[in-house]
Amino acid sequence: MKKTERLITLDAFRGITVALMIMVNQPGSWSYKYDQMRHAQWHGCTLTDMIFPFFLFIVGIACWFAFQKYGQTLSVDLTNKIIRRTVLIFLLGLALNFCKQWISTGELNLSMLRITGVLQRIALCYGIGSILCLALKPGKLFISSFGILILYWIVLWMAGGSQPYTAENTIVGKIDILLLGENHLRQGYPVDSSGLFASIPAIVNVIWGYLMGMMIYNQVNNLKELILKMLLIGVPSILVAELWNLVFPINKILWTSSYVLYTSGWALIVMAFLIWLIDVHKKSKYLGPFFVFGVNPLFAYILAELWASVMSGLIKFQFEGSLVSLKSWIFGEIFAPLFGNMNGSLFYSIFIMLFYWSILYLMDKYKIYFKI
Repeated sequence: MKKTERLITLDAFRGITVALMIMVNQPGSWSYKYDQMRHAQWHGCTLTDMIFPFFLFIVGIACWFAFQKYGQTLSVDLTNKIIRRTVLIFLLGLALNFCKQWISTGELNLSMLRITGVLQRIALCYGIGSILCLALKPGKLFISSFGILILYWIVLWMAGGSQPYTAENTIVGKIDILLLGENHLRQGYPVDSSGLFASIPAIVNVIWGYLMGMMIYNQVNNLKELILKMLLIGVPSILVAELWNLVFPINKILWTSSYVLYTSGWALIVMAFLIWLIDVHKKSKYLGPFFVFGVNPLFAYILAELWASVMSGLIKFQFEGSLVSLKSWIFGEIFAPLFGNMNGSLFYSIFIMLFYWSILYLMDKYKIYFKI
């Protein structure tokens, strides 16, 4: 594998992650979802809970390759670029929340605008993670990442009373309310799933992705040894996370340290499998459809979020005496009768993912990419 070819594997991993994200975020009905297509209610980890940390891990790998032309050095030009991208991604997240608020309520209310979100967390983790990765040598970076996880554990444990990891007692939600105010967080939930404070341990997913990017780069001439190393790191990470889970539960909403270790371990295993499939056995054709998501992930996410809001909150009409949304009508009149409620909801999510894929396929065909 040439050093430029490895990015194909990264695009595949990113594309699979984005496709899964669309499917779990847009079922035919939220009432009918298989367990692995739902987030864990509190503690625990499903396939759905893997998607966000996988994406942050991928961001870290991509950072290594992007920073190669800067010599992995924190120059003034690179610092400015990182800050600019961080601000732009954060503002895109705010703009997306703004649009979704208007679609769902028909008004723009800054006093109730949610400041947090997926893009906002990605921005913060990318910005802070990139600076740390470039400022510290690999050994110190690795030690610092564990320091972040252990310190986060101590803070949650000491500040949460006798039951520090419950929604009612955790310091995570309280700090977010203190920083942003309750009206600017996700409404209806005791803890915002993309809040500010829990973004701190999420930075470690980016850091470990960056370190993995370095390992991939340095092992370019011995892929089988690279795969073995990834498995020898990934599997023990999962096992240690399971042990840590006994005292510090795996929890996505709190983004606990055990959750970071657990999801990073699985990310390593998935990446190792993709390298084995694509780079060792040259079977990239089997994953070809995912590449269009992988090369246009930001556009794919924004398109999916906006169109989902339009179908659920903006396009409504009278049907059999009731006002229904376009999404509800498609699910209720087409997918549920054909496949049943559970499978119909799943097949709807596949259908809508393929709809977005068709748009991204055309964009890729005509070399249209949305980058910042």
